[in-house]
Amino acid sequence: MAKNNHKKMKNKRFWNQFFTYVYLIFMTVIIIYPLLITVTSAFKSGNLISFDLSFEGELTLNNFRRLFNDTLYGTWYMNTLMVAVVAMFIQVTIITLAGYAYSRYRFIGRKSSLKFFIVVQMVPTIAALTAFYVMALLVGGLDTHGFLIFLYVGGAIPMNTWLMKGYFDTVPIDLDESAKLDGAGHLRTFAQIVLPLMRPMIAVQALWAFMTPFGEFMLARFILRSPEKYTVAIGLQQFINDPRQQRVTLFAAGAILIAVPISILFFYLQKNFVSGLTSGGTKG
Repeated sequence: MAKNNHKKMKNKRFWNQFFTYVYLIFMTVIIIYPLLITVTSAFKSGNLISFDLSFEGELTLNNFRRLFNDTLYGTWYMNTLMVAVVAMFIQVTIITLAGYAYSRYRFIGRKSSLKFFIVVQMVPTIAALTAFYVMALLVGGLDTHGFLIFLYVGGAIPMNTWLMKGYFDTVPIDLDESAKLDGAGHLRTFAQIVLPLMRPMIAVQALWAFMTPFGEFMLARFILRSPEKYTVAIGLQQFINDPRQQRVTLFAAGAILIAVPISILFFYLQKNFVSGLTSGGTKG
């Protein structure tokens, strides 16, 4: 009897592992296949009329040179970097302070404003485009990077404040009370005791905020009108929006370069995903 049960458990583990690996392989193929198409297209000579996975033909770096010599890609790239960096710092600062306030303090309108954040988040961006346009006209923000940053930061505050508050709630409030007994004020308690424990969530928020301008198209296209002010998402779309003149190789080369700053930031922040979990509670 025991032998039969052991055999059944062994078979069950085998099939669980089998389907797990099948699923992982399937997901890997789905992720890697479009990446391979993009990479192979970026290094092909001449031009392509459509994306396809082919290793035939001569490989060249000429597409990358054409990006910077024959198009405004360099300008678009710098515009996007500027918007991404500024939006990241502003967004992380506001969301971190807001999350701490909602987690640690009790004030009038606290619960109502949190509910309001959820309601606002349910409204799709496209439904607010008219309001954004009117607002841009009123404040002179049309075709400016500053107003685009404002929209990115403002749109990220509701849901990310909820996430940050939830993470702050996991930090024991006993740490705050112990710091106050030692004579630390609110700012010192926040900066030296609580904030180091928040490094994993702050790193995630920073990465999300930085990635948004590189991939977001709708708001950027709606606000930015001059080609020299485009972000890379709008600029790259110009290469493939005309069915009669597809510049697939340039699009693929530009798409690969987008991953460079995002990858650098990810590897720079990666250590914070783990180290922040223990670095704050042991100080002092």
